[in-house]
Amino acid sequence: MLPFLTPVEADFAATNRLIIEQLHSDVGLVENIGHYIVDSGGKRLRPILVLLTANALGFGANKEASTMHSLAAIIEFIHTATLLHDDVVDVSELRRSRLTANAKWGNAPAVLVGDFLYSRAFQMLVALGSMPIMGILSNTTNVISEGEVQQLVNAKDPDVTEANYLNVIHKKTGALFEAACEAAAILAGADQPQQQAALQFGHHLGIAFQLVDDALDYEGDSEKLGKNVGDDLAEGKPTLPLIYAMQHANPSEQLLIRNAITNGSTDDLEAIVKIVKDCGALDYTHQAAQTHAHKAQKALENLPSNCFTQAMADLAQFAVARNH
Repeated sequence: MLPFLTPVEADFAATNRLIIEQLHSDVGLVENIGHYIVDSGGKRLRPILVLLTANALGFGANKEASTMHSLAAIIEFIHTATLLHDDVVDVSELRRSRLTANAKWGNAPAVLVGDFLYSRAFQMLVALGSMPIMGILSNTTNVISEGEVQQLVNAKDPDVTEANYLNVIHKKTGALFEAACEAAAILAGADQPQQQAALQFGHHLGIAFQLVDDALDYEGDSEKLGKNVGDDLAEGKPTLPLIYAMQHANPSEQLLIRNAITNGSTDDLEAIVKIVKDCGALDYTHQAAQTHAHKAQKALENLPSNCFTQAMADLAQFAVARNH
């Protein structure tokens, strides 16, 4: 078990039971795909964030625990829906060492089950009955969609700037981390400064997490990653390791990377991996991730000191120290 999960182990188990329960559908294919994705071994960091944040801010025995579990499940359904849609857009075939839903069942079922999970999340939100939380999550799903479209626009464009890239990963990844923490703070009845601190924690954690993901695409192990190394390059995604390398490598190396991005080609993957390592691009990306992890931990100073906030600090360190 991951150490940061220990303080909320019972709540996490209850959330998982609720997720399975809410996957029910009269259409067998919906349940089959839903269970396949949910059972595929993800870390479930976003629902864990809900549970840790709510408990850190005093969500106690005087409140109905099922509401916290519902919020955690809602966050996981939104995240899972985005994964289903992402894999179709990216034409991905592997995720978490298994065939993606689109590779196994086809694009149309994957997209439609993603829609089912989105709508189930909003059914559960209505039942939760909090307009502030509904406002946060409706806005967040809109921001995530914008991030996906912007990433599509950026694909095969070697002139994407670091600022543009950071804006995309905030929308694609950071926004849901933020929403998980802010919504949990509201559910716990936290005051405005604590809600803002929770949001800042989620923001910086999400950015750190995505930066490490993008670095691992050039240094990770395919078996541990559960996907093919070089997938980002195959899709023509100009992530931070490539953006930095194009600024600091020699002209011939810059041209090699530029052509690979433009063509979405992994023909020169081995050479490009060597370039991003030799020019310090991976070190730069990891340092940027560490900076955001530190900012996330700094935000915790504005929350109560307890076993839950300690677990959140541990989670921030895990986000940057992991190898998959």
